[in-house]
Amino acid sequence: MQGRKRFIVTDTLGLLLAVHVVVASVQDRDGARRPPLGPRLDHPSAQKIWADEGFAARLVDWTAQILVSELDIVRKDPGQRGFQVQPKRWAVERTFSWITANRRLARDYETSPAHAETMIRWAMIGVMVRRLARGRAAVRSGPRLLAGSAQVS
Repeated sequence: MQGRKRFIVTDTLGLLLAVHVVVASVQDRDGARRPPLGPRLDHPSAQKIWADEGFAARLVDWTAQILVSELDIVRKDPGQRGFQVQPKRWAVERTFSWITANRRLARDYETSPAHAETMIRWAMIGVMVRRLARGRAAVRSGPRLLAGSAQVS
């Protein structure tokens, strides 16, 4: 079967803590068991994990028993129609956006899940290096004029 699922764990800044890539036929709740293990072992003070609705059911109990952590499921509002940014989940979606900005990760070119995980880590190293090289806090600039357009006052 072709296709991959990428499971990532990030901190609240969107920086990668763990990544796990599996074939697309693996259920979300089964594929998601491995990623939280790394941060739990590397960062034992982390006590809470947020996940979307696809990870509900047995994963909540497994996280409480095995990781001794709390897994909160971020659910959509009952009346929601169309796309809407979910609280807490946007940090992970932003990280996916950063990694798919790399040409190699825009498509599934890798033949093994281990190579795909390595490419994701490599992409995040690039994100972190750019932040460090900047040497200052990130700020949003105001609106910019397009080249060749006149400013109207």
